[in-house]
This record gives sequence, structure tokens and C-alpha cells, in this order.
Amino acid sequence: MAAGQPMEDEDPTAVEDDAPARPAGPEKDDRRAPERTCVATREVKAVGELIRFVRAPDGTVVPDLKRELPGRGVWVTASREAVRLAVKKKAFSRGFKEPATVDPAIDEQVAGLIGRSALGLLGFANKAGLVITGFAKVEAALSKENVVALIEASEASEDGVRKLGQVLRRLGMSSDTPVVRLFQGPQLDLALGRSNVVHAALLAGPVSAAFLARCDAYARYLGMNDGLGPA
Repeated sequence: MAAGQPMEDEDPTAVEDDAPARPAGPEKDDRRAPERTCVATREVKAVGELIRFVRAPDGTVVPDLKRELPGRGVWVTASREAVRLAVKKKAFSRGFKEPATVDPAIDEQVAGLIGRSALGLLGFANKAGLVITGFAKVEAALSKENVVALIEASEASEDGVRKLGQVLRRLGMSSDTPVVRLFQGPQLDLALGRSNVVHAALLAGPVSAAFLARCDAYARYLGMNDGLGPA
């Protein structure tokens, strides 16, 4: 067992006589179901509102965000609060029907995975020519380009944020233009391959839509229940 990773207590009403877990056949593949039950809240939800976890061969609980890993899956509502609740209630062992080793910080591990996934999509959008950076260029793009969102470093100055907000309002775009403020400047620098990124504009495109959807999921996971809101 890895240091700092407590093993959940077995629930004697749920463990099946220490029998090894059987590989899931096609008819038992939990990834095919449109809905699953959250092991923390016991609510039935669409799989898009849940995060799948699997048990590695060494007994460690592993997030499976892409729902690709084989074996029995345990599903938790896609929020940091629900993942913490699953750990507190020892719900993973009950779900897997055998002991499971859980990192106490698995909620932060999931947050990091979702955030990096979103930044990866931002990098693809940049390579496709769909990201404009720099305050002046962003300001100009708002009136000339098909801007679908603004991206601002979380530490951006209030003055810069306010000025771009004024431009959006003047153009009648403030009510339906989301602003992403989920990432720090160094994270944006790394994703976009440039330095000192504070303000950026995202242009329309399939990968842009995928990035915004991932950011919305990230915001909801972090507890921003309305997801990405308008400027």
C-alpha cells in the first residue's frame, strides 16, 4: 500500500466471500449504460454527469475520465464534493465489492486531470489558429472576428477585465459570451506556448466548443454550479 493512502474498510454486507472480481464481459460492461448510480449520493444520473473510477491490479482507485479502462467501474457525481463524500463513506470498496486503496487527495487528482485536459484542448485550438492573445488584439478581435469566449488569467487585473467587459457590453455581446477565468497565467503560457498570457479571445471552431465544454465541466466539478457564465 502506498504511503499516505488508507485502505477502505470492507463492508461485510457487500463483499462476496473474497472472490476475485470477474472481468466484465460485453453484457456486463458498465461503460455501455446511459445512466449509472453515484456511489456517494445514490442518485441515478446520466453518465455524462458522473466520473468513472476503476480498481488497478494493486488495489488502487484510479480515475477513468475517458471511460476506457477495463474492469468493474464505480461511478461518482462529477463534483469535488461528491468525490470527497465517496472517500468519507468508504463507498469505493463497496462499489468494487472488494477492498480498495484510495488516495486521500483523489478529489484534487481528478481536478488536476480535468484542468490539464481542458488546457490540452486550448493548445489544440491555438494550433488551429483559433486563439488570439494580447489585450489590444483581443479588443480588436471582438469587433472583427467570431469570438465565442474570452479567456483571462485568474490573476488578471480588475482594470483589464473591466475594460474588456465594457467592450462586450458596447457590442451587445456580454449576455452570451462566456469568460474563462479558471487558469493562472503560467498555465495559459504553457498551453499556448508563449509568455505573459493574461487576456485571450477564442474564435469559433469544433475544438473551441470542446474546450468550452471541458471548462464548463471543470467549473462544475470545482463547485461553480452554474458552470461558465457570461461576462
